[in-house]
Amino acid sequence: MAVAPADSLPQQPLVITLEEALKIALSENVSVLVADQEIERTKYAKRGTYAALFPQIDASASYQRTIKRQMMYMDVPIPGMSSDGFEVGRWNTWNVGVTAAMPLVNAALWKSIQISADDVELAVEKARGSRLETVGQVKSAYYGVLLAKELSEVYRQVYENAVQNLETTQQRANAQKASELDLVRAKTAVANAIPNLYDSQNTIYLTLWRLKAVMGVDLERDLDVAGKLSDYADAMLLDAQDYADADLTDNSTLKQLEIQAEQLSKTVQLQALAYVPTLSLAYSYSLNALQNDFDFSSYKWSPYSYVGLSLQIPIFSGGKRYYNLKQAKVRSAELDLQRAETERQLRIAIRSSVNSMETAVKTYGSALAAQESAQKAYDIAAKSYEVGRSTLTDLGDAQLALVQAQLNVNQAVYSYISAKAELEQILGKE
Repeated sequence: MAVAPADSLPQQPLVITLEEALKIALSENVSVLVADQEIERTKYAKRGTYAALFPQIDASASYQRTIKRQMMYMDVPIPGMSSDGFEVGRWNTWNVGVTAAMPLVNAALWKSIQISADDVELAVEKARGSRLETVGQVKSAYYGVLLAKELSEVYRQVYENAVQNLETTQQRANAQKASELDLVRAKTAVANAIPNLYDSQNTIYLTLWRLKAVMGVDLERDLDVAGKLSDYADAMLLDAQDYADADLTDNSTLKQLEIQAEQLSKTVQLQALAYVPTLSLAYSYSLNALQNDFDFSSYKWSPYSYVGLSLQIPIFSGGKRYYNLKQAKVRSAELDLQRAETERQLRIAIRSSVNSMETAVKTYGSALAAQESAQKAYDIAAKSYEVGRSTLTDLGDAQLALVQAQLNVNQAVYSYISAKAELEQILGKE
């Protein structure tokens, strides 16, 4: 038997686990990559701030060509000299030199260096928050695909059962044991099952696109997820005490606000230090030459150098320093209010997630029992219909109850793992 070439064989999708999806997302997601770049940027900014503590050395060179020389006049007449004055200076002026300056006492500069160090810490925490958010998005999208696949499986079973019931009804109608109405109802059930089947399959396609989007991979890449929602059912044993006193110490949002509060506190100190005098050291060395020609070998270069201290004492700025200080204090107070409100909202979100998990556990137990009963009732109704002891309506009611029970089981598991993923993100669990 001939074997089809490899290129003609259907390509199987790449099946990934949740751990693999998270690993890919943390290396490919744009938000994570941007956050990592922001860390590098703030590190460079911090080093740039430290550079202000070192001497700033600059070299300079200049050339001037005199167009009209200055005139000099003498108040005391000099014999042989015209009273109209005379021109002074040379046509060419050359200057080369080196200057150096560095701060000796500058409290505001030292405080700004501390603030730049907090910028790096804030960028690192934002990157961690971006990773936590990406993990939460990937988990939500991954669980969404699993739910879509479970729903598609339920609707596939509904379609297959409808087709089987139609065949049974057709056989009974041929034997004149089923009415024309039963046959029409059976055909209608098949027709009604087809749109749900197509919609559920399209939902799988869309949820996979969402997963690929949050992972940061090519949307045309053929991916599929491993596992089922039932794989997570065993973990639905929630101990409420584990989350009763949830600790927000690792929450990324609060950590960022704490760092920002520390920055604003130092900013207030920075503005207050604007009233403090500064002391700087300066040095300069230059060479000057004045000539009328361009015969550089005959130039006479005159050196000039100095070293000095510069003391700057702030006296009056029209209230600018005062209002900058007031503004920094108001911003610090605003952030304190924002942090308190954020913590309150986070605790509400924790309580909501815990309640959702507890409700999902209770719902799952009752839904699982209902599914077992509904499956048994449907099997009995199917057998009874085959032998003519029940109607197609009874069979349809049993199937509807079974579908609802199956959906409730899947929804309970999905609600639990989704709420747990959201809770882990709030608590900052990496």
